[in-house]
Amino acid sequence: MEIRDLKYLAAAASAGNFGRAAKSLGVETSTISRHIARLEDELGLALFERAKTGVHLTAGGQALMGNVNRALAEFDAVVRSAGQTGSGHVGQIRLGVRLPPVGEPLFSLLAGWRARHPNVALTISELNEPAMATALEQRRLDVGLITSFTPAGSATSMPLYVERLTAALPHDHALAARESVDWADLRDESILIQEWDDSQATRELYASLLGQSVRFSAHPASKQSVFGLVAAGFGVTLATASQAAVTVPGVVFRPIAETNACLQIELVWRPELEDAAVGRFVAYLRDETRSRRLV
Repeated sequence: MEIRDLKYLAAAASAGNFGRAAKSLGVETSTISRHIARLEDELGLALFERAKTGVHLTAGGQALMGNVNRALAEFDAVVRSAGQTGSGHVGQIRLGVRLPPVGEPLFSLLAGWRARHPNVALTISELNEPAMATALEQRRLDVGLITSFTPAGSATSMPLYVERLTAALPHDHALAARESVDWADLRDESILIQEWDDSQATRELYASLLGQSVRFSAHPASKQSVFGLVAAGFGVTLATASQAAVTVPGVVFRPIAETNACLQIELVWRPELEDAAVGRFVAYLRDETRSRRLV
């Protein structure tokens, strides 16, 4: 028994005539007749009473049609779902981020994607650099957002936008009274950083900006925890403009008046593994950031 046998059966039952059913399906009348006869043999049941005026379902055929119609409806649903998934309108995006999407432009980029693709689920995992590279390699993530100083491994990368850096200071710090600061103002401070045993990328970046003699205080913790230490007076840290958009009690953010006080954010993914939804997501971010001239 094949799904087309059920389609021929449903068409014949609806039309009451093999000829009309064949015409509606674009096949020969003999094709309908042959498949119905084979189906009756397979089921051991006469499905139609045949007469010169047409065909009518037998009692057994009528009893069968409820299940036939349900089976055809479920098959059509599978086909529609496959079509939507294959076109990228339905699916899932597993996005890894180094910086939470709490400010612009990532906030509005994700909002725009959601508005255009409401049936594509998006989940976010906040990971450090080595963990994100491993997750992409092991296919536990589809795409990731990293900073340009982070190694992308075997993944493909694409620049998306640039974030300005700010100084996060205790509210009673002497520099908090300034409109802006520069690198020289921060070099004598204790610089709090996020750092794990397997990643010193942040330390290397900060050292390239502030100098190798800077005193670092490393913490394998979230940025919010680091901000908490800043508020308590343990030191200062650097933050992106999007991170500075969030109010943190006891912390003030000041712009850094240096041309290199910025981070380039890049998208990373594995093109050979992407499905349709991931491909649409990558294309959307590429086109949006170009149209907004973010890169």
